[in-house]
Amino acid sequence: MTAVTEERKQPVGAPPRSPKKQRSMAQQLPFKIRLRRDWQMLVLMVPGVLFLLVFFYVPVLGNVVAFQDFQPYLGIMHSEWNGVQNFINLYGNPDFWDALRNTLILAGVQLVLFFPVPLAMALIVDSLVSNRIRRAFQTIAYLPHFLSWVLVIALFQQSLGGAGFVNNLLRQAGFDPIPFMTNPDTFPLLVVAQLVWKDAGWAMIIFLAALSAVDVSLYEAAAADGAGRWRRLWHITLPSMRTVIVLLLILRIGDILSVGFEQFILQRDSVGPGAAEVLDTFTYYAGVVGGDWSSGAAAGLAKGVIGALLLWGANALAHRLGEPGIFQKRGGES
Repeated sequence: MTAVTEERKQPVGAPPRSPKKQRSMAQQLPFKIRLRRDWQMLVLMVPGVLFLLVFFYVPVLGNVVAFQDFQPYLGIMHSEWNGVQNFINLYGNPDFWDALRNTLILAGVQLVLFFPVPLAMALIVDSLVSNRIRRAFQTIAYLPHFLSWVLVIALFQQSLGGAGFVNNLLRQAGFDPIPFMTNPDTFPLLVVAQLVWKDAGWAMIIFLAALSAVDVSLYEAAAADGAGRWRRLWHITLPSMRTVIVLLLILRIGDILSVGFEQFILQRDSVGPGAAEVLDTFTYYAGVVGGDWSSGAAAGLAKGVIGALLLWGANALAHRLGEPGIFQKRGGES
């Protein structure tokens, strides 16, 4: 403990050390001292590390199936290798390109229409004066996140289906029913509506946390200078949240090919595979239902590689814009 105290000791009146210098000084401490100092935090990390190893990193080894003519009864060790033939067959399959096109269209619609909604909801909640109303709004908004997609689709079916509440009102008023749940042309909008209702409130929590870190004195100074609500929002709130917005946008772009599995497989028969077939459902039907495990693994691996490239590209773009992004080079270089 004496060595740690001496390392942290600083002359009186000296300027505070920069975070970079503090990190370098901490790294110079002997490993035994750092282990004795931080062993409680290391113990707390063990369950999370084991969870990641068992459910995320160990299954990655199964991607070897994408390079084999995999037979379940023979297993990975005894199945024949066929190199990149599975990828050649996959890229020659028109159904794969249809699924990829649908995935990109649906992901683009979700990115444009869904991503701003949690931010707008957070700004609305933060502007509420009454804490009671604010808590009630938050609770009502993020409760649907805990509902399963089966229940969410059932609720939409009861509301917008052919025999649902809205179409019954239209029939009683003398109008023809509208096929909200079975129209392939409007299916992307339906998907976004379901996603907003279910997950917008939960995503709002992150933006609320970012808003709580904004210095209140900035608003007071702006109000004293005559800035209205919209100018304070544009010049203080949004710039203060820029780092969080860019970070979440990068994560969303990296995960853009994972538009959802349960939501689409539950509605695939209603609107047809031409509108609801995405990469996740294509992998399921090709690999599990069709028994072509190697093609399913190849599609999943291709999706993961494309997602990693998109994540890397979005992070590099964030560095160009002067934001830290998700990860940086050593020394904080972008």
